[in-house]
Amino acid sequence: MKRLAFKMKLHPGLTEEYKRRHDQLWPELQQLLKQTGIEDYSIFLDEETNDLFGVLKINNPENMNDLPNHSVMKKWWAYMKDLMDCNPDNSPVSISLPEVFYMK
Repeated sequence: MKRLAFKMKLHPGLTEEYKRRHDQLWPELQQLLKQTGIEDYSIFLDEETNDLFGVLKINNPENMNDLPNHSVMKKWWAYMKDLMDCNPDNSPVSISLPEVFYMK
Protein backbone atom coordinates (compact mmCIF):
# COMPACT_ATOMS: atom_id res chain seq x y z
CA MET A 1 0.00 0.00 0.00
CA LYS A 2 1.45 3.34 -1.07
CA ARG A 3 0.67 6.55 0.82
CA LEU A 4 0.39 9.76 -1.19
CA ALA A 5 0.17 13.34 0.01
CA PHE A 6 -0.57 16.57 -1.83
CA LYS A 7 -1.62 20.14 -1.20
CA MET A 8 -4.22 22.42 -2.73
CA LYS A 9 -5.37 25.97 -2.01
CA LEU A 10 -8.78 26.89 -0.60
CA HIS A 11 -10.10 30.40 -1.25
CA PRO A 12 -10.40 32.53 1.91
CA GLY A 13 -13.66 32.39 3.82
CA LEU A 14 -14.91 29.17 2.21
CA THR A 15 -13.91 26.59 4.81
CA GLU A 16 -17.46 25.80 5.95
CA GLU A 17 -18.73 25.42 2.38
CA TYR A 18 -15.79 23.18 1.46
CA LYS A 19 -16.48 21.02 4.51
CA ARG A 20 -20.23 20.94 3.81
CA ARG A 21 -19.72 19.72 0.25
CA HIS A 22 -17.34 16.99 1.37
CA ASP A 23 -19.68 15.95 4.19
CA GLN A 24 -22.20 15.30 1.39
CA LEU A 25 -19.75 13.50 -0.91
CA TRP A 26 -21.64 11.97 -3.81
CA PRO A 27 -21.96 8.17 -3.51
CA GLU A 28 -20.93 7.73 -7.16
CA LEU A 29 -17.72 9.68 -6.54
CA GLN A 30 -16.94 7.69 -3.41
CA GLN A 31 -17.53 4.49 -5.39
CA LEU A 32 -15.17 5.66 -8.16
CA LEU A 33 -12.43 6.48 -5.66
CA LYS A 34 -12.79 3.09 -3.98
CA GLN A 35 -12.80 1.29 -7.34
CA THR A 36 -9.58 3.13 -8.16
CA GLY A 37 -8.07 1.59 -5.04
CA ILE A 38 -8.09 4.71 -2.87
CA GLU A 39 -8.69 4.22 0.82
CA ASP A 40 -7.98 5.95 4.10
CA TYR A 41 -8.33 9.37 2.41
CA SER A 42 -8.20 12.54 4.52
CA ILE A 43 -7.95 16.24 3.77
CA PHE A 44 -6.60 18.64 6.40
CA LEU A 45 -6.72 22.44 6.41
CA ASP A 46 -4.03 24.86 7.55
CA GLU A 47 -6.32 27.69 8.68
CA GLU A 48 -3.51 30.27 8.59
CA THR A 49 -2.64 29.73 4.92
CA ASN A 50 -5.81 28.07 3.52
CA ASP A 51 -3.62 25.22 2.30
CA LEU A 52 -5.43 21.90 2.05
CA PHE A 53 -3.35 18.78 2.65
CA GLY A 54 -4.62 15.49 1.24
CA VAL A 55 -3.32 12.11 2.36
CA LEU A 56 -4.49 8.78 0.97
CA LYS A 57 -3.50 5.17 0.55
CA ILE A 58 -3.61 3.32 -2.76
CA ASN A 59 -2.29 -0.03 -3.95
CA ASN A 60 -1.29 1.21 -7.40
CA PRO A 61 -0.76 4.98 -7.75
CA GLU A 62 -0.89 4.60 -11.55
CA ASN A 63 -4.65 3.97 -11.19
CA MET A 64 -5.12 7.64 -10.33
CA ASN A 65 -4.08 8.64 -13.85
CA ASP A 66 -7.47 7.55 -15.18
CA LEU A 67 -9.57 9.60 -12.73
CA PRO A 68 -9.68 12.74 -14.95
CA ASN A 69 -11.38 10.67 -17.68
CA HIS A 70 -14.46 9.87 -15.57
CA SER A 71 -17.52 12.06 -15.93
CA VAL A 72 -18.29 12.06 -12.20
CA MET A 73 -14.78 13.34 -11.48
CA LYS A 74 -15.20 16.15 -14.03
CA LYS A 75 -18.60 16.98 -12.55
CA TRP A 76 -17.11 17.13 -9.02
CA TRP A 77 -14.30 19.41 -10.15
CA ALA A 78 -16.80 21.76 -11.79
CA TYR A 79 -18.84 21.72 -8.57
CA MET A 80 -15.77 22.61 -6.46
CA LYS A 81 -14.04 25.12 -8.77
CA ASP A 82 -15.52 28.18 -7.05
CA LEU A 83 -13.90 27.20 -3.75
CA MET A 84 -10.29 26.61 -4.67
CA ASP A 85 -7.44 27.29 -7.08
CA CYS A 86 -8.08 25.26 -10.24
CA ASN A 87 -6.53 24.41 -13.58
CA PRO A 88 -8.26 25.25 -16.89
CA ASP A 89 -9.99 21.82 -16.85
CA ASN A 90 -11.43 22.64 -13.37
CA SER A 91 -9.17 20.10 -11.63
CA PRO A 92 -7.71 21.51 -8.43
CA VAL A 93 -4.17 22.81 -8.60
CA SER A 94 -2.48 20.00 -6.70
CA ILE A 95 1.15 19.78 -5.66
CA SER A 96 2.55 16.37 -4.71
CA LEU A 97 4.35 16.27 -1.39
CA PRO A 98 7.30 13.90 -0.98
CA GLU A 99 7.36 11.83 2.17
CA VAL A 100 10.30 12.73 4.42
CA PHE A 101 9.31 10.81 7.55
CA TYR A 102 6.96 7.99 8.49
CA MET A 103 6.58 6.19 11.79
CA LYS A 104 4.55 2.98 12.02
